[in-house]
Amino acid sequence: MPRLQMQCNAHSATLRCAPQSALPGWRAPQSFHGSAAAGKLCASMTWCCMAKLLLLTPGLPFPPMQGTALRNWGIISGLAPRHHITLLSFARTAAAAAPELLAACERVVLVPQPARSAFARLATLALSTQPDLALRLSSPLYAQHLRTLLAAEDYDVIQMEGLELGCYMPMLRAYKQRHPAARIIYDAHNAETMLQHSVVAAEPDNPARWLAAAYSRAQLPRLQRFERAVCSSADAITCVAAADAIALQALFPAAQPVLVPNGIWLRDYPQLPPTTETQKPQLLFTGKMDYRPNVDGVLWFASSVLPLVQRAVPGAEFVVAGRDPAPAVQRLAGNAGVRVTGELADMRPCMAAASVYVVPLRMGGGTRFKILEAMAQARPVVSTRIGAAGFAVSHQRELMIADSPAAMAEAIIQLLQEPAKCRALCSTAWAFVSQKHDWSAILPALEAVYAAPRA
Repeated sequence: MPRLQMQCNAHSATLRCAPQSALPGWRAPQSFHGSAAAGKLCASMTWCCMAKLLLLTPGLPFPPMQGTALRNWGIISGLAPRHHITLLSFARTAAAAAPELLAACERVVLVPQPARSAFARLATLALSTQPDLALRLSSPLYAQHLRTLLAAEDYDVIQMEGLELGCYMPMLRAYKQRHPAARIIYDAHNAETMLQHSVVAAEPDNPARWLAAAYSRAQLPRLQRFERAVCSSADAITCVAAADAIALQALFPAAQPVLVPNGIWLRDYPQLPPTTETQKPQLLFTGKMDYRPNVDGVLWFASSVLPLVQRAVPGAEFVVAGRDPAPAVQRLAGNAGVRVTGELADMRPCMAAASVYVVPLRMGGGTRFKILEAMAQARPVVSTRIGAAGFAVSHQRELMIADSPAAMAEAIIQLLQEPAKCRALCSTAWAFVSQKHDWSAILPALEAVYAAPRA
Protein backbone atom coordinates (compact mmCIF):
# COMPACT_ATOMS: atom_id res chain seq x y z
CA MET A 1 0.00 0.00 0.00
CA PRO A 2 1.29 3.50 -0.73
CA ARG A 3 2.16 5.62 2.26
CA LEU A 4 -0.18 8.59 2.51
CA GLN A 5 0.10 11.52 4.84
CA MET A 6 -3.38 12.88 5.47
CA GLN A 7 -4.60 15.82 7.50
CA CYS A 8 -8.34 16.29 7.65
CA ASN A 9 -11.13 17.74 9.68
CA ALA A 10 -14.82 18.28 9.24
CA HIS A 11 -14.20 21.00 6.70
CA SER A 12 -11.42 19.86 4.39
CA ALA A 13 -8.80 17.25 3.68
CA THR A 14 -5.18 17.48 2.63
CA LEU A 15 -3.50 14.40 1.21
CA ARG A 16 0.09 13.80 0.18
CA CYS A 17 1.23 10.67 -1.55
CA ALA A 18 4.37 8.93 -2.69
CA PRO A 19 5.72 9.45 -6.22
CA GLN A 20 3.76 7.77 -8.99
CA SER A 21 6.43 5.16 -9.54
CA ALA A 22 5.94 3.94 -5.97
CA LEU A 23 2.23 3.39 -6.32
CA PRO A 24 0.95 -0.05 -7.31
CA GLY A 25 -1.23 0.07 -10.36
CA TRP A 26 0.01 3.46 -11.56
CA ARG A 27 0.04 3.47 -15.34
CA ALA A 28 1.48 6.42 -17.21
CA PRO A 29 -0.48 7.55 -20.27
CA GLN A 30 1.80 5.68 -22.63
CA SER A 31 0.21 6.91 -25.83
CA PHE A 32 1.37 10.44 -24.94
CA HIS A 33 4.33 9.81 -22.65
CA GLY A 34 6.23 8.06 -25.40
CA SER A 35 4.91 9.99 -28.37
CA ALA A 36 7.21 11.70 -30.86
CA ALA A 37 5.44 15.01 -30.30
CA ALA A 38 5.99 14.88 -26.55
CA GLY A 39 9.59 13.77 -26.92
CA LYS A 40 10.40 16.56 -29.34
CA LEU A 41 8.71 19.11 -27.11
CA CYS A 42 10.50 17.98 -23.97
CA ALA A 43 13.86 17.75 -25.70
CA SER A 44 13.70 21.42 -26.66
CA MET A 45 11.98 22.73 -23.51
CA THR A 46 13.68 21.40 -20.42
CA TRP A 47 11.72 23.69 -18.10
CA CYS A 48 8.44 22.37 -19.47
CA CYS A 49 9.33 18.84 -18.40
CA MET A 50 9.77 19.67 -14.74
CA ALA A 51 7.12 22.29 -14.07
CA LYS A 52 5.54 22.71 -10.67
CA LEU A 53 1.80 23.07 -11.33
CA LEU A 54 -1.04 24.22 -9.10
CA LEU A 55 -4.37 23.18 -10.60
CA LEU A 56 -7.63 24.74 -9.38
CA THR A 57 -10.74 22.76 -10.26
CA PRO A 58 -14.46 23.28 -9.51
CA GLY A 59 -15.06 19.60 -8.78
CA LEU A 60 -13.24 16.31 -8.36
CA PRO A 61 -11.52 15.30 -11.61
CA PHE A 62 -11.87 11.61 -10.73
CA PRO A 63 -13.95 9.67 -11.47
CA PRO A 64 -14.31 11.47 -14.81
CA MET A 65 -18.07 11.14 -15.22
CA GLN A 66 -18.95 14.43 -16.94
CA GLY A 67 -17.41 17.11 -19.13
CA THR A 68 -15.46 19.24 -16.65
CA ALA A 69 -14.05 16.21 -14.84
CA LEU A 70 -13.20 14.50 -18.13
CA ARG A 71 -11.12 17.46 -19.28
CA ASN A 72 -9.43 17.96 -15.93
CA TRP A 73 -8.61 14.27 -15.51
CA GLY A 74 -7.29 14.09 -19.07
CA ILE A 75 -4.93 16.96 -18.31
CA ILE A 76 -3.83 15.58 -14.94
CA SER A 77 -3.30 12.00 -16.09
CA GLY A 78 -1.40 13.14 -19.16
CA LEU A 79 0.88 15.63 -17.42
CA ALA A 80 1.54 13.70 -14.20
CA PRO A 81 4.49 11.65 -15.53
CA ARG A 82 6.43 14.83 -16.36
CA HIS A 83 5.22 17.46 -13.90
CA HIS A 84 4.72 18.01 -10.17
CA ILE A 85 0.98 18.61 -9.72
CA THR A 86 -0.78 20.05 -6.69
CA LEU A 87 -4.57 19.94 -6.90
CA LEU A 88 -6.95 22.23 -5.01
CA SER A 89 -10.48 21.13 -5.72
CA PHE A 90 -14.02 21.40 -4.49
CA ALA A 91 -15.64 18.07 -3.67
CA ARG A 92 -18.98 16.80 -2.45
CA THR A 93 -17.33 15.35 0.64
CA ALA A 94 -14.20 16.41 2.50
CA ALA A 95 -12.07 13.29 1.88
CA ALA A 96 -13.27 11.70 -1.32
CA ALA A 97 -10.11 11.58 -3.41
CA ALA A 98 -9.79 8.35 -5.39
CA PRO A 99 -6.52 6.37 -5.37
CA GLU A 100 -6.03 7.22 -9.05
CA LEU A 101 -6.11 10.93 -8.24
CA LEU A 102 -3.74 10.52 -5.31
CA ALA A 103 -1.34 8.59 -7.52
CA ALA A 104 -1.29 11.27 -10.20
CA CYS A 105 -0.87 14.30 -7.92
CA GLU A 106 1.85 15.05 -5.41
CA ARG A 107 -0.68 16.79 -3.20
CA VAL A 108 -4.48 16.93 -3.17
CA VAL A 109 -6.47 19.42 -1.10
CA LEU A 110 -10.25 19.04 -1.11
CA VAL A 111 -12.83 21.56 0.08
CA PRO A 112 -16.59 20.90 0.34
CA GLN A 113 -18.65 22.66 -2.28
CA PRO A 114 -20.42 25.69 -0.81
CA ALA A 115 -24.19 25.45 -0.56
CA ARG A 116 -26.06 28.10 -2.51
CA SER A 117 -29.85 28.22 -2.35
CA ALA A 118 -32.24 29.48 -4.98
CA PHE A 119 -33.10 32.32 -2.61
CA ALA A 120 -29.43 33.33 -2.38
CA ARG A 121 -29.18 33.32 -6.16
CA LEU A 122 -32.23 35.56 -6.48
CA ALA A 123 -30.85 37.86 -3.79
CA THR A 124 -27.65 38.14 -5.79
CA LEU A 125 -29.65 39.17 -8.82
CA ALA A 126 -31.31 41.94 -6.82
CA LEU A 127 -28.50 43.12 -4.55
CA SER A 128 -25.18 42.40 -6.27
CA THR A 129 -23.48 43.60 -9.43
CA GLN A 130 -21.72 40.23 -9.76
CA PRO A 131 -23.09 37.44 -11.97
CA ASP A 132 -24.37 34.33 -10.25
CA LEU A 133 -21.52 32.32 -11.72
CA ALA A 134 -18.94 34.54 -9.98
CA LEU A 135 -20.38 33.69 -6.55
CA ARG A 136 -21.27 30.05 -7.13
CA LEU A 137 -17.95 28.75 -5.74
CA SER A 138 -17.01 31.62 -3.47
CA SER A 139 -15.72 29.93 -0.31
CA PRO A 140 -13.66 31.39 2.56
CA LEU A 141 -12.29 27.90 3.24
CA TYR A 142 -11.15 27.42 -0.37
CA ALA A 143 -9.54 30.87 -0.26
CA GLN A 144 -7.77 29.95 2.98
CA HIS A 145 -6.30 26.77 1.48
CA LEU A 146 -5.31 28.62 -1.67
CA ARG A 147 -3.54 31.26 0.42
CA THR A 148 -1.67 28.53 2.31
CA LEU A 149 -0.57 26.77 -0.89
CA LEU A 150 0.57 30.00 -2.51
CA ALA A 151 2.62 30.90 0.56
CA ALA A 152 4.28 27.49 0.74
CA GLU A 153 5.46 26.89 -2.84
CA ASP A 154 7.02 28.59 -5.85
CA TYR A 155 4.76 27.43 -8.67
CA ASP A 156 5.75 27.65 -12.31
CA VAL A 157 2.15 27.45 -13.50
CA ILE A 158 -1.19 28.08 -11.78
CA GLN A 159 -4.06 26.85 -13.92
CA MET A 160 -7.67 27.81 -13.21
CA GLU A 161 -10.26 25.45 -14.69
CA GLY A 162 -13.39 27.35 -15.63
CA LEU A 163 -14.83 30.82 -15.09
CA GLU A 164 -16.67 29.91 -11.88
CA LEU A 165 -13.27 29.96 -10.12
CA GLY A 166 -12.64 33.50 -11.35
CA CYS A 167 -13.45 34.92 -7.91
CA TYR A 168 -9.97 33.70 -6.86
CA MET A 169 -8.14 35.50 -9.66
CA PRO A 170 -7.18 38.51 -7.45
CA MET A 171 -5.26 36.11 -5.19
CA LEU A 172 -3.46 34.68 -8.20
CA ARG A 173 -2.54 38.14 -9.48
CA ALA A 174 -1.15 39.04 -6.05
CA TYR A 175 0.97 35.87 -6.22
CA LYS A 176 2.13 36.88 -9.69
CA GLN A 177 3.36 40.22 -8.35
CA ARG A 178 5.52 38.39 -5.83
CA HIS A 179 6.59 35.69 -8.32
CA PRO A 180 6.86 37.36 -11.75
CA ALA A 181 8.08 34.16 -13.42
CA ALA A 182 4.90 32.28 -12.54
CA ARG A 183 2.37 31.83 -15.32
CA ILE A 184 -1.38 32.21 -14.64
CA ILE A 185 -3.44 30.14 -17.08
CA TYR A 186 -7.20 30.47 -17.48
CA ASP A 187 -8.54 27.29 -19.08
CA ALA A 188 -11.92 28.38 -20.46
CA HIS A 189 -14.22 25.37 -20.65
CA ASN A 190 -16.84 27.64 -22.21
CA ALA A 191 -17.05 31.17 -23.53
CA GLU A 192 -19.69 31.87 -20.89
CA THR A 193 -21.08 35.13 -22.28
CA MET A 194 -21.57 33.48 -25.66
CA LEU A 195 -23.26 30.54 -23.92
CA GLN A 196 -25.69 32.87 -22.14
CA HIS A 197 -26.55 34.51 -25.46
CA SER A 198 -27.49 31.07 -26.80
CA VAL A 199 -29.72 30.47 -23.76
CA VAL A 200 -31.54 33.76 -24.36
CA ALA A 201 -31.97 32.96 -28.06
CA ALA A 202 -33.44 29.46 -27.58
CA GLU A 203 -37.17 29.36 -28.41
CA PRO A 204 -37.96 33.09 -27.97
CA ASP A 205 -41.62 32.44 -28.85
CA ASN A 206 -42.13 29.73 -26.22
CA PRO A 207 -43.72 31.21 -23.04
CA ALA A 208 -42.32 28.31 -21.00
CA ARG A 209 -38.81 29.64 -21.74
CA TRP A 210 -39.46 33.31 -20.98
CA LEU A 211 -38.53 33.19 -17.28
CA ALA A 212 -35.22 31.40 -17.90
CA ALA A 213 -34.47 33.74 -20.80
CA ALA A 214 -35.22 36.79 -18.65
CA TYR A 215 -32.86 35.53 -15.94
CA SER A 216 -30.10 34.94 -18.51
CA ARG A 217 -30.71 38.35 -20.05
CA ALA A 218 -30.27 39.98 -16.63
CA GLN A 219 -27.04 38.04 -16.11
CA LEU A 220 -25.50 38.97 -19.46
CA PRO A 221 -23.95 42.40 -18.74
CA ARG A 222 -22.63 41.23 -15.37
CA LEU A 223 -21.22 38.04 -16.85
CA GLN A 224 -19.61 39.96 -19.70
CA ARG A 225 -17.79 42.30 -17.28
CA PHE A 226 -16.66 39.40 -15.11
CA GLU A 227 -15.44 37.26 -18.00
CA ARG A 228 -13.55 40.22 -19.47
CA ALA A 229 -11.89 40.91 -16.10
CA VAL A 230 -10.77 37.29 -15.72
CA CYS A 231 -9.42 37.17 -19.28
CA SER A 232 -7.50 40.41 -18.75
CA SER A 233 -5.94 39.03 -15.55
CA ALA A 234 -4.58 35.79 -17.04
CA ASP A 235 -1.14 35.46 -18.60
CA ALA A 236 -2.58 33.00 -21.10
CA ILE A 237 -6.01 31.71 -22.04
CA THR A 238 -6.72 28.25 -23.38
CA CYS A 239 -10.07 27.23 -24.82
CA VAL A 240 -11.72 24.14 -26.26
CA ALA A 241 -13.16 25.41 -29.56
CA ALA A 242 -12.32 27.97 -32.23
CA ALA A 243 -15.69 29.69 -31.76
CA ASP A 244 -14.89 30.16 -28.07
CA ALA A 245 -11.51 31.68 -28.95
CA ILE A 246 -13.20 34.16 -31.30
CA ALA A 247 -15.80 35.06 -28.67
CA LEU A 248 -13.20 35.61 -25.94
CA GLN A 249 -11.03 37.72 -28.21
CA ALA A 250 -14.05 39.85 -29.11
CA LEU A 251 -14.65 40.31 -25.39
CA PHE A 252 -11.01 41.16 -24.65
CA PRO A 253 -9.16 42.10 -27.88
CA ALA A 254 -5.70 41.80 -26.30
CA ALA A 255 -6.33 38.12 -25.60
CA GLN A 256 -4.68 35.51 -27.77
CA PRO A 257 -6.50 32.32 -26.76
CA VAL A 258 -4.73 29.06 -27.53
CA LEU A 259 -6.86 26.18 -28.77
CA VAL A 260 -6.47 23.10 -26.55
CA PRO A 261 -9.40 20.91 -27.65
CA ASN A 262 -11.25 18.45 -25.49
CA GLY A 263 -9.94 14.93 -25.77
CA ILE A 264 -10.13 11.40 -24.43
CA TRP A 265 -7.68 8.57 -23.93
CA LEU A 266 -8.86 6.38 -26.77
CA ARG A 267 -7.30 3.30 -25.16
CA ASP A 268 -9.89 3.57 -22.37
CA TYR A 269 -12.83 3.24 -24.79
CA PRO A 270 -12.90 -0.15 -26.55
CA GLN A 271 -15.09 -0.23 -29.63
CA LEU A 272 -18.40 -1.94 -28.92
CA PRO A 273 -20.08 -4.40 -31.29
CA PRO A 274 -23.19 -3.13 -33.09
CA THR A 275 -26.52 -3.78 -31.43
CA THR A 276 -28.51 -6.64 -32.94
CA GLU A 277 -31.90 -6.50 -34.64
CA THR A 278 -33.39 -8.52 -31.78
CA GLN A 279 -32.52 -5.83 -29.22
CA LYS A 280 -34.96 -3.07 -28.33
CA PRO A 281 -33.83 0.11 -30.15
CA GLN A 282 -32.39 2.47 -27.55
CA LEU A 283 -31.60 6.15 -28.05
CA LEU A 284 -29.10 7.29 -25.42
CA PHE A 285 -28.25 10.69 -23.97
CA THR A 286 -25.74 11.13 -21.15
CA GLY A 287 -24.71 14.13 -19.10
CA LYS A 288 -25.11 16.09 -15.90
CA MET A 289 -28.85 16.33 -15.78
CA ASP A 290 -29.30 19.54 -13.82
CA TYR A 291 -27.25 21.48 -16.39
CA ARG A 292 -29.66 23.79 -18.18
CA PRO A 293 -28.66 22.99 -21.80
CA ASN A 294 -28.95 19.25 -21.06
CA VAL A 295 -32.35 19.65 -19.39
CA ASP A 296 -33.67 21.75 -22.26
CA GLY A 297 -32.39 19.30 -24.88
CA VAL A 298 -33.79 16.22 -23.18
CA LEU A 299 -37.23 17.77 -22.67
CA TRP A 300 -37.33 18.93 -26.30
CA PHE A 301 -36.26 15.51 -27.59
CA ALA A 302 -38.77 13.60 -25.46
CA SER A 303 -41.71 15.80 -26.46
CA SER A 304 -40.92 16.64 -30.09
CA VAL A 305 -38.58 14.01 -31.57
CA LEU A 306 -39.20 10.71 -29.77
CA PRO A 307 -42.90 10.42 -30.77
CA LEU A 308 -41.92 10.75 -34.44
CA VAL A 309 -39.33 8.00 -34.07
CA GLN A 310 -41.76 5.71 -32.25
CA ARG A 311 -44.32 5.99 -35.05
CA ALA A 312 -41.83 4.43 -37.45
CA VAL A 313 -40.00 2.23 -34.94
CA PRO A 314 -42.46 1.00 -32.28
CA GLY A 315 -40.72 0.10 -29.05
CA ALA A 316 -37.89 2.61 -29.46
CA GLU A 317 -36.77 3.75 -26.00
CA PHE A 318 -35.10 7.00 -24.93
CA VAL A 319 -32.59 6.48 -22.10
CA VAL A 320 -31.40 9.51 -20.12
CA ALA A 321 -28.35 8.67 -18.02
CA GLY A 322 -26.54 11.06 -15.71
CA ARG A 323 -26.35 12.41 -12.20
CA ASP A 324 -28.61 14.97 -10.51
CA PRO A 325 -31.63 14.81 -12.84
CA ALA A 326 -33.73 17.96 -12.48
CA PRO A 327 -37.37 17.46 -11.40
CA ALA A 328 -38.59 18.07 -14.96
CA VAL A 329 -36.24 15.33 -16.19
CA GLN A 330 -37.34 12.93 -13.45
CA ARG A 331 -40.95 13.41 -14.51
CA LEU A 332 -40.07 12.14 -17.99
CA ALA A 333 -39.75 8.66 -16.49
CA GLY A 334 -43.55 8.55 -16.42
CA ASN A 335 -43.70 8.83 -20.21
CA ALA A 336 -44.00 5.72 -22.36
CA GLY A 337 -40.65 4.76 -23.81
CA VAL A 338 -38.52 7.00 -21.57
CA ARG A 339 -36.13 5.76 -18.88
CA VAL A 340 -34.22 8.06 -16.52
CA THR A 341 -31.37 6.22 -14.77
CA GLY A 342 -29.82 8.87 -12.55
CA GLU A 343 -26.12 8.57 -11.76
CA LEU A 344 -24.42 5.34 -12.86
CA ALA A 345 -21.09 4.08 -11.57
CA ASP A 346 -20.40 2.50 -14.96
CA MET A 347 -21.85 3.95 -18.15
CA ARG A 348 -20.56 1.16 -20.40
CA PRO A 349 -23.64 -1.11 -20.20
CA CYS A 350 -25.84 1.82 -21.28
CA MET A 351 -23.53 2.62 -24.17
CA ALA A 352 -23.35 -1.05 -25.19
CA ALA A 353 -27.15 -1.23 -25.35
CA ALA A 354 -27.51 2.02 -27.29
CA SER A 355 -28.48 1.81 -30.95
CA VAL A 356 -28.00 5.55 -31.53
CA TYR A 357 -26.44 8.25 -29.38
CA VAL A 358 -28.39 11.52 -29.53
CA VAL A 359 -27.22 15.07 -28.75
CA PRO A 360 -30.37 17.23 -28.96
CA LEU A 361 -28.78 20.41 -27.57
CA ARG A 362 -30.17 23.79 -28.53
CA MET A 363 -27.90 25.97 -26.39
CA GLY A 364 -24.38 25.77 -25.05
CA GLY A 365 -20.74 26.49 -25.74
CA GLY A 366 -17.44 24.66 -25.89
CA THR A 367 -17.53 21.10 -27.20
CA ARG A 368 -19.26 17.94 -26.01
CA PHE A 369 -17.18 15.10 -24.56
CA LYS A 370 -20.24 12.89 -24.95
CA ILE A 371 -19.78 12.96 -28.73
CA LEU A 372 -16.15 11.86 -28.48
CA GLU A 373 -17.05 9.05 -26.06
CA ALA A 374 -19.83 7.75 -28.29
CA MET A 375 -17.66 7.88 -31.41
CA ALA A 376 -14.78 6.13 -29.64
CA GLN A 377 -17.11 3.27 -28.70
CA ALA A 378 -18.52 2.90 -32.22
CA ARG A 379 -21.94 4.34 -31.54
CA PRO A 380 -23.57 6.36 -34.34
CA VAL A 381 -24.30 9.96 -33.33
CA VAL A 382 -27.20 12.22 -34.28
CA SER A 383 -26.72 15.78 -33.11
CA THR A 384 -27.96 19.31 -33.58
CA ARG A 385 -25.53 21.82 -35.06
CA ILE A 386 -25.07 23.39 -31.63
CA GLY A 387 -24.40 19.97 -30.11
CA ALA A 388 -21.67 19.24 -32.66
CA ALA A 389 -20.22 22.78 -32.63
CA GLY A 390 -16.47 22.99 -32.24
CA PHE A 391 -15.71 19.68 -33.96
CA ALA A 392 -14.42 19.49 -37.53
CA VAL A 393 -17.14 17.07 -38.60
CA SER A 394 -19.60 16.87 -41.48
CA HIS A 395 -23.15 15.63 -41.85
CA GLN A 396 -23.27 11.99 -43.02
CA ARG A 397 -19.50 11.59 -42.67
CA GLU A 398 -18.70 11.34 -38.93
CA LEU A 399 -22.26 11.85 -37.67
CA MET A 400 -25.75 12.95 -38.66
CA ILE A 401 -26.68 16.60 -38.06
CA ALA A 402 -30.30 17.67 -37.69
CA ASP A 403 -31.90 20.68 -36.02
CA SER A 404 -35.65 20.21 -36.47
CA PRO A 405 -37.71 17.44 -34.83
CA ALA A 406 -38.61 15.96 -38.22
CA ALA A 407 -35.01 15.98 -39.49
CA MET A 408 -33.64 14.48 -36.28
CA ALA A 409 -36.29 11.76 -36.23
CA GLU A 410 -35.59 10.96 -39.89
CA ALA A 411 -31.84 10.64 -39.25
CA ILE A 412 -32.41 8.34 -36.27
CA ILE A 413 -34.86 6.16 -38.19
CA GLN A 414 -32.42 5.85 -41.08
CA LEU A 415 -29.65 4.66 -38.77
CA LEU A 416 -31.96 2.19 -37.03
CA GLN A 417 -33.02 0.72 -40.37
CA GLU A 418 -29.69 0.78 -42.25
CA PRO A 419 -26.91 -1.12 -40.40
CA ALA A 420 -24.42 -0.51 -43.23
CA LYS A 421 -24.89 3.24 -42.86
CA CYS A 422 -24.22 2.91 -39.13
CA ARG A 423 -21.01 0.96 -39.67
CA ALA A 424 -19.65 3.46 -42.20
CA LEU A 425 -20.46 6.41 -39.95
CA CYS A 426 -18.86 4.75 -36.92
CA SER A 427 -15.68 3.86 -38.80
CA THR A 428 -15.10 7.41 -40.02
CA ALA A 429 -15.96 8.85 -36.61
CA TRP A 430 -13.50 6.56 -34.81
CA ALA A 431 -10.69 7.63 -37.16
CA PHE A 432 -11.58 11.29 -36.50
CA VAL A 433 -11.28 10.85 -32.73
CA SER A 434 -8.06 8.86 -33.07
CA GLN A 435 -6.35 11.49 -35.22
CA LYS A 436 -7.68 14.72 -33.70
CA HIS A 437 -8.96 14.16 -30.17
CA ASP A 438 -6.78 11.65 -28.35
CA TRP A 439 -5.01 13.45 -25.52
CA SER A 440 -1.69 12.34 -27.00
CA ALA A 441 -2.30 14.72 -29.91
CA ILE A 442 -3.54 17.60 -27.73
CA LEU A 443 -1.38 17.99 -24.63
CA PRO A 444 1.78 19.25 -26.40
CA ALA A 445 -0.16 22.43 -27.19
CA LEU A 446 -0.89 22.96 -23.49
CA GLU A 447 2.72 22.34 -22.50
CA ALA A 448 3.82 24.85 -25.12
CA VAL A 449 1.67 27.43 -23.30
CA TYR A 450 3.46 26.55 -20.06
CA ALA A 451 6.85 26.95 -21.74
CA ALA A 452 6.11 30.29 -23.42
CA PRO A 453 8.52 33.16 -22.62
CA ARG A 454 8.00 34.46 -19.10
CA ALA A 455 6.84 37.98 -18.35
